Amino acid sequence: MRLGVLDLGSNTVHLLLVDAYYGAAPVPASKLKMPLRLSEHLRSDGSIDENAIVTLVDFIVRGQELAEDMGATDVMAFATSAIRGAANGDEVLSRVRDDTGLEISVLSGEDEARMTFLAVRRWFGWSSGRILDLDIGGGSLEIASGSDEEPDVAVSLPLGAGRLTRDFLSSDPPDPEEVRELRRHARASIAEVVGQVRRVGEPRLAVATSKTFRQLARIAGAAPSSDGIHVPRTLRASDVKDIVPRLSTMTSAERGRIPGVSEGRSEQMVAGAIVAEAAMDLLEIEELAVCPWALREGIILNRLDGLPL
Repeated sequence: MRLGVLDLGSNTVHLLLVDAYYGAAPVPASKLKMPLRLSEHLRSDGSIDENAIVTLVDFIVRGQELAEDMGATDVMAFATSAIRGAANGDEVLSRVRDDTGLEISVLSGEDEARMTFLAVRRWFGWSSGRILDLDIGGGSLEIASGSDEEPDVAVSLPLGAGRLTRDFLSSDPPDPEEVRELRRHARASIAEVVGQVRRVGEPRLAVATSKTFRQLARIAGAAPSSDGIHVPRTLRASDVKDIVPRLSTMTSAERGRIPGVSEGRSEQMVAGAIVAEAAMDLLEIEELAVCPWALREGIILNRLDGLPL
């Protein structure tokens, strides 16, 4: 069957259409995405502004037309941190439902971690043993660890690259004191859950998902995306430690010219790299395997398994 999954993320609104069958890997058929950056469209009261809502509705209408043209039998829509934390999140969802007829589920941070972990487990398989997965989104950091398809621990922290850039980094390039304050905040937040994560057991394989980690790996010398998803890619802690001070002294425009860094994400790369360094250091991870599957694939796999979100 052909399924669609619409992801209202903090950075990007993304529609992925796949050919999916029980027991088989989802095969991408088409996609449509837009860098909306909902976290940057917040009013002083924490609500999403009207321009962003109108743009979001327009995109969803286009996505529905594409899904229909491509023969999709169902579109699963979900929202994450930006909608979850917005003061008018319910109003935005009602507006979308009224204007498009589409019902959007809001995932908790824990569910984000669980669904992403499912995708990681299916990609690397049972032989990988206990897996620890890290995912840095625009609004939150998810950490999950487990030996099965359901993680033993799944936590979400408000340490997304977009959120932290907005809250801590006001200058370009960022002021050194801003960077230090962000680093202190990230490390203190992650330190609160390290014991909870480590208590369930040491991982045999540490994995990274999300565009932030993929771009950091590319900066460190990993193969470009054009080489395909089956090329192994890794990110070492020592490389991240070298990357952070380098990115911190560059302007957003300079970071955007680094091979592998998209212009739309260049602003957030300092915050993302700081969170990545902190997580790898505090969780004692020397190397991460970069997984091409993440939350959207997890949602699809979960649907095929017939399990509730």
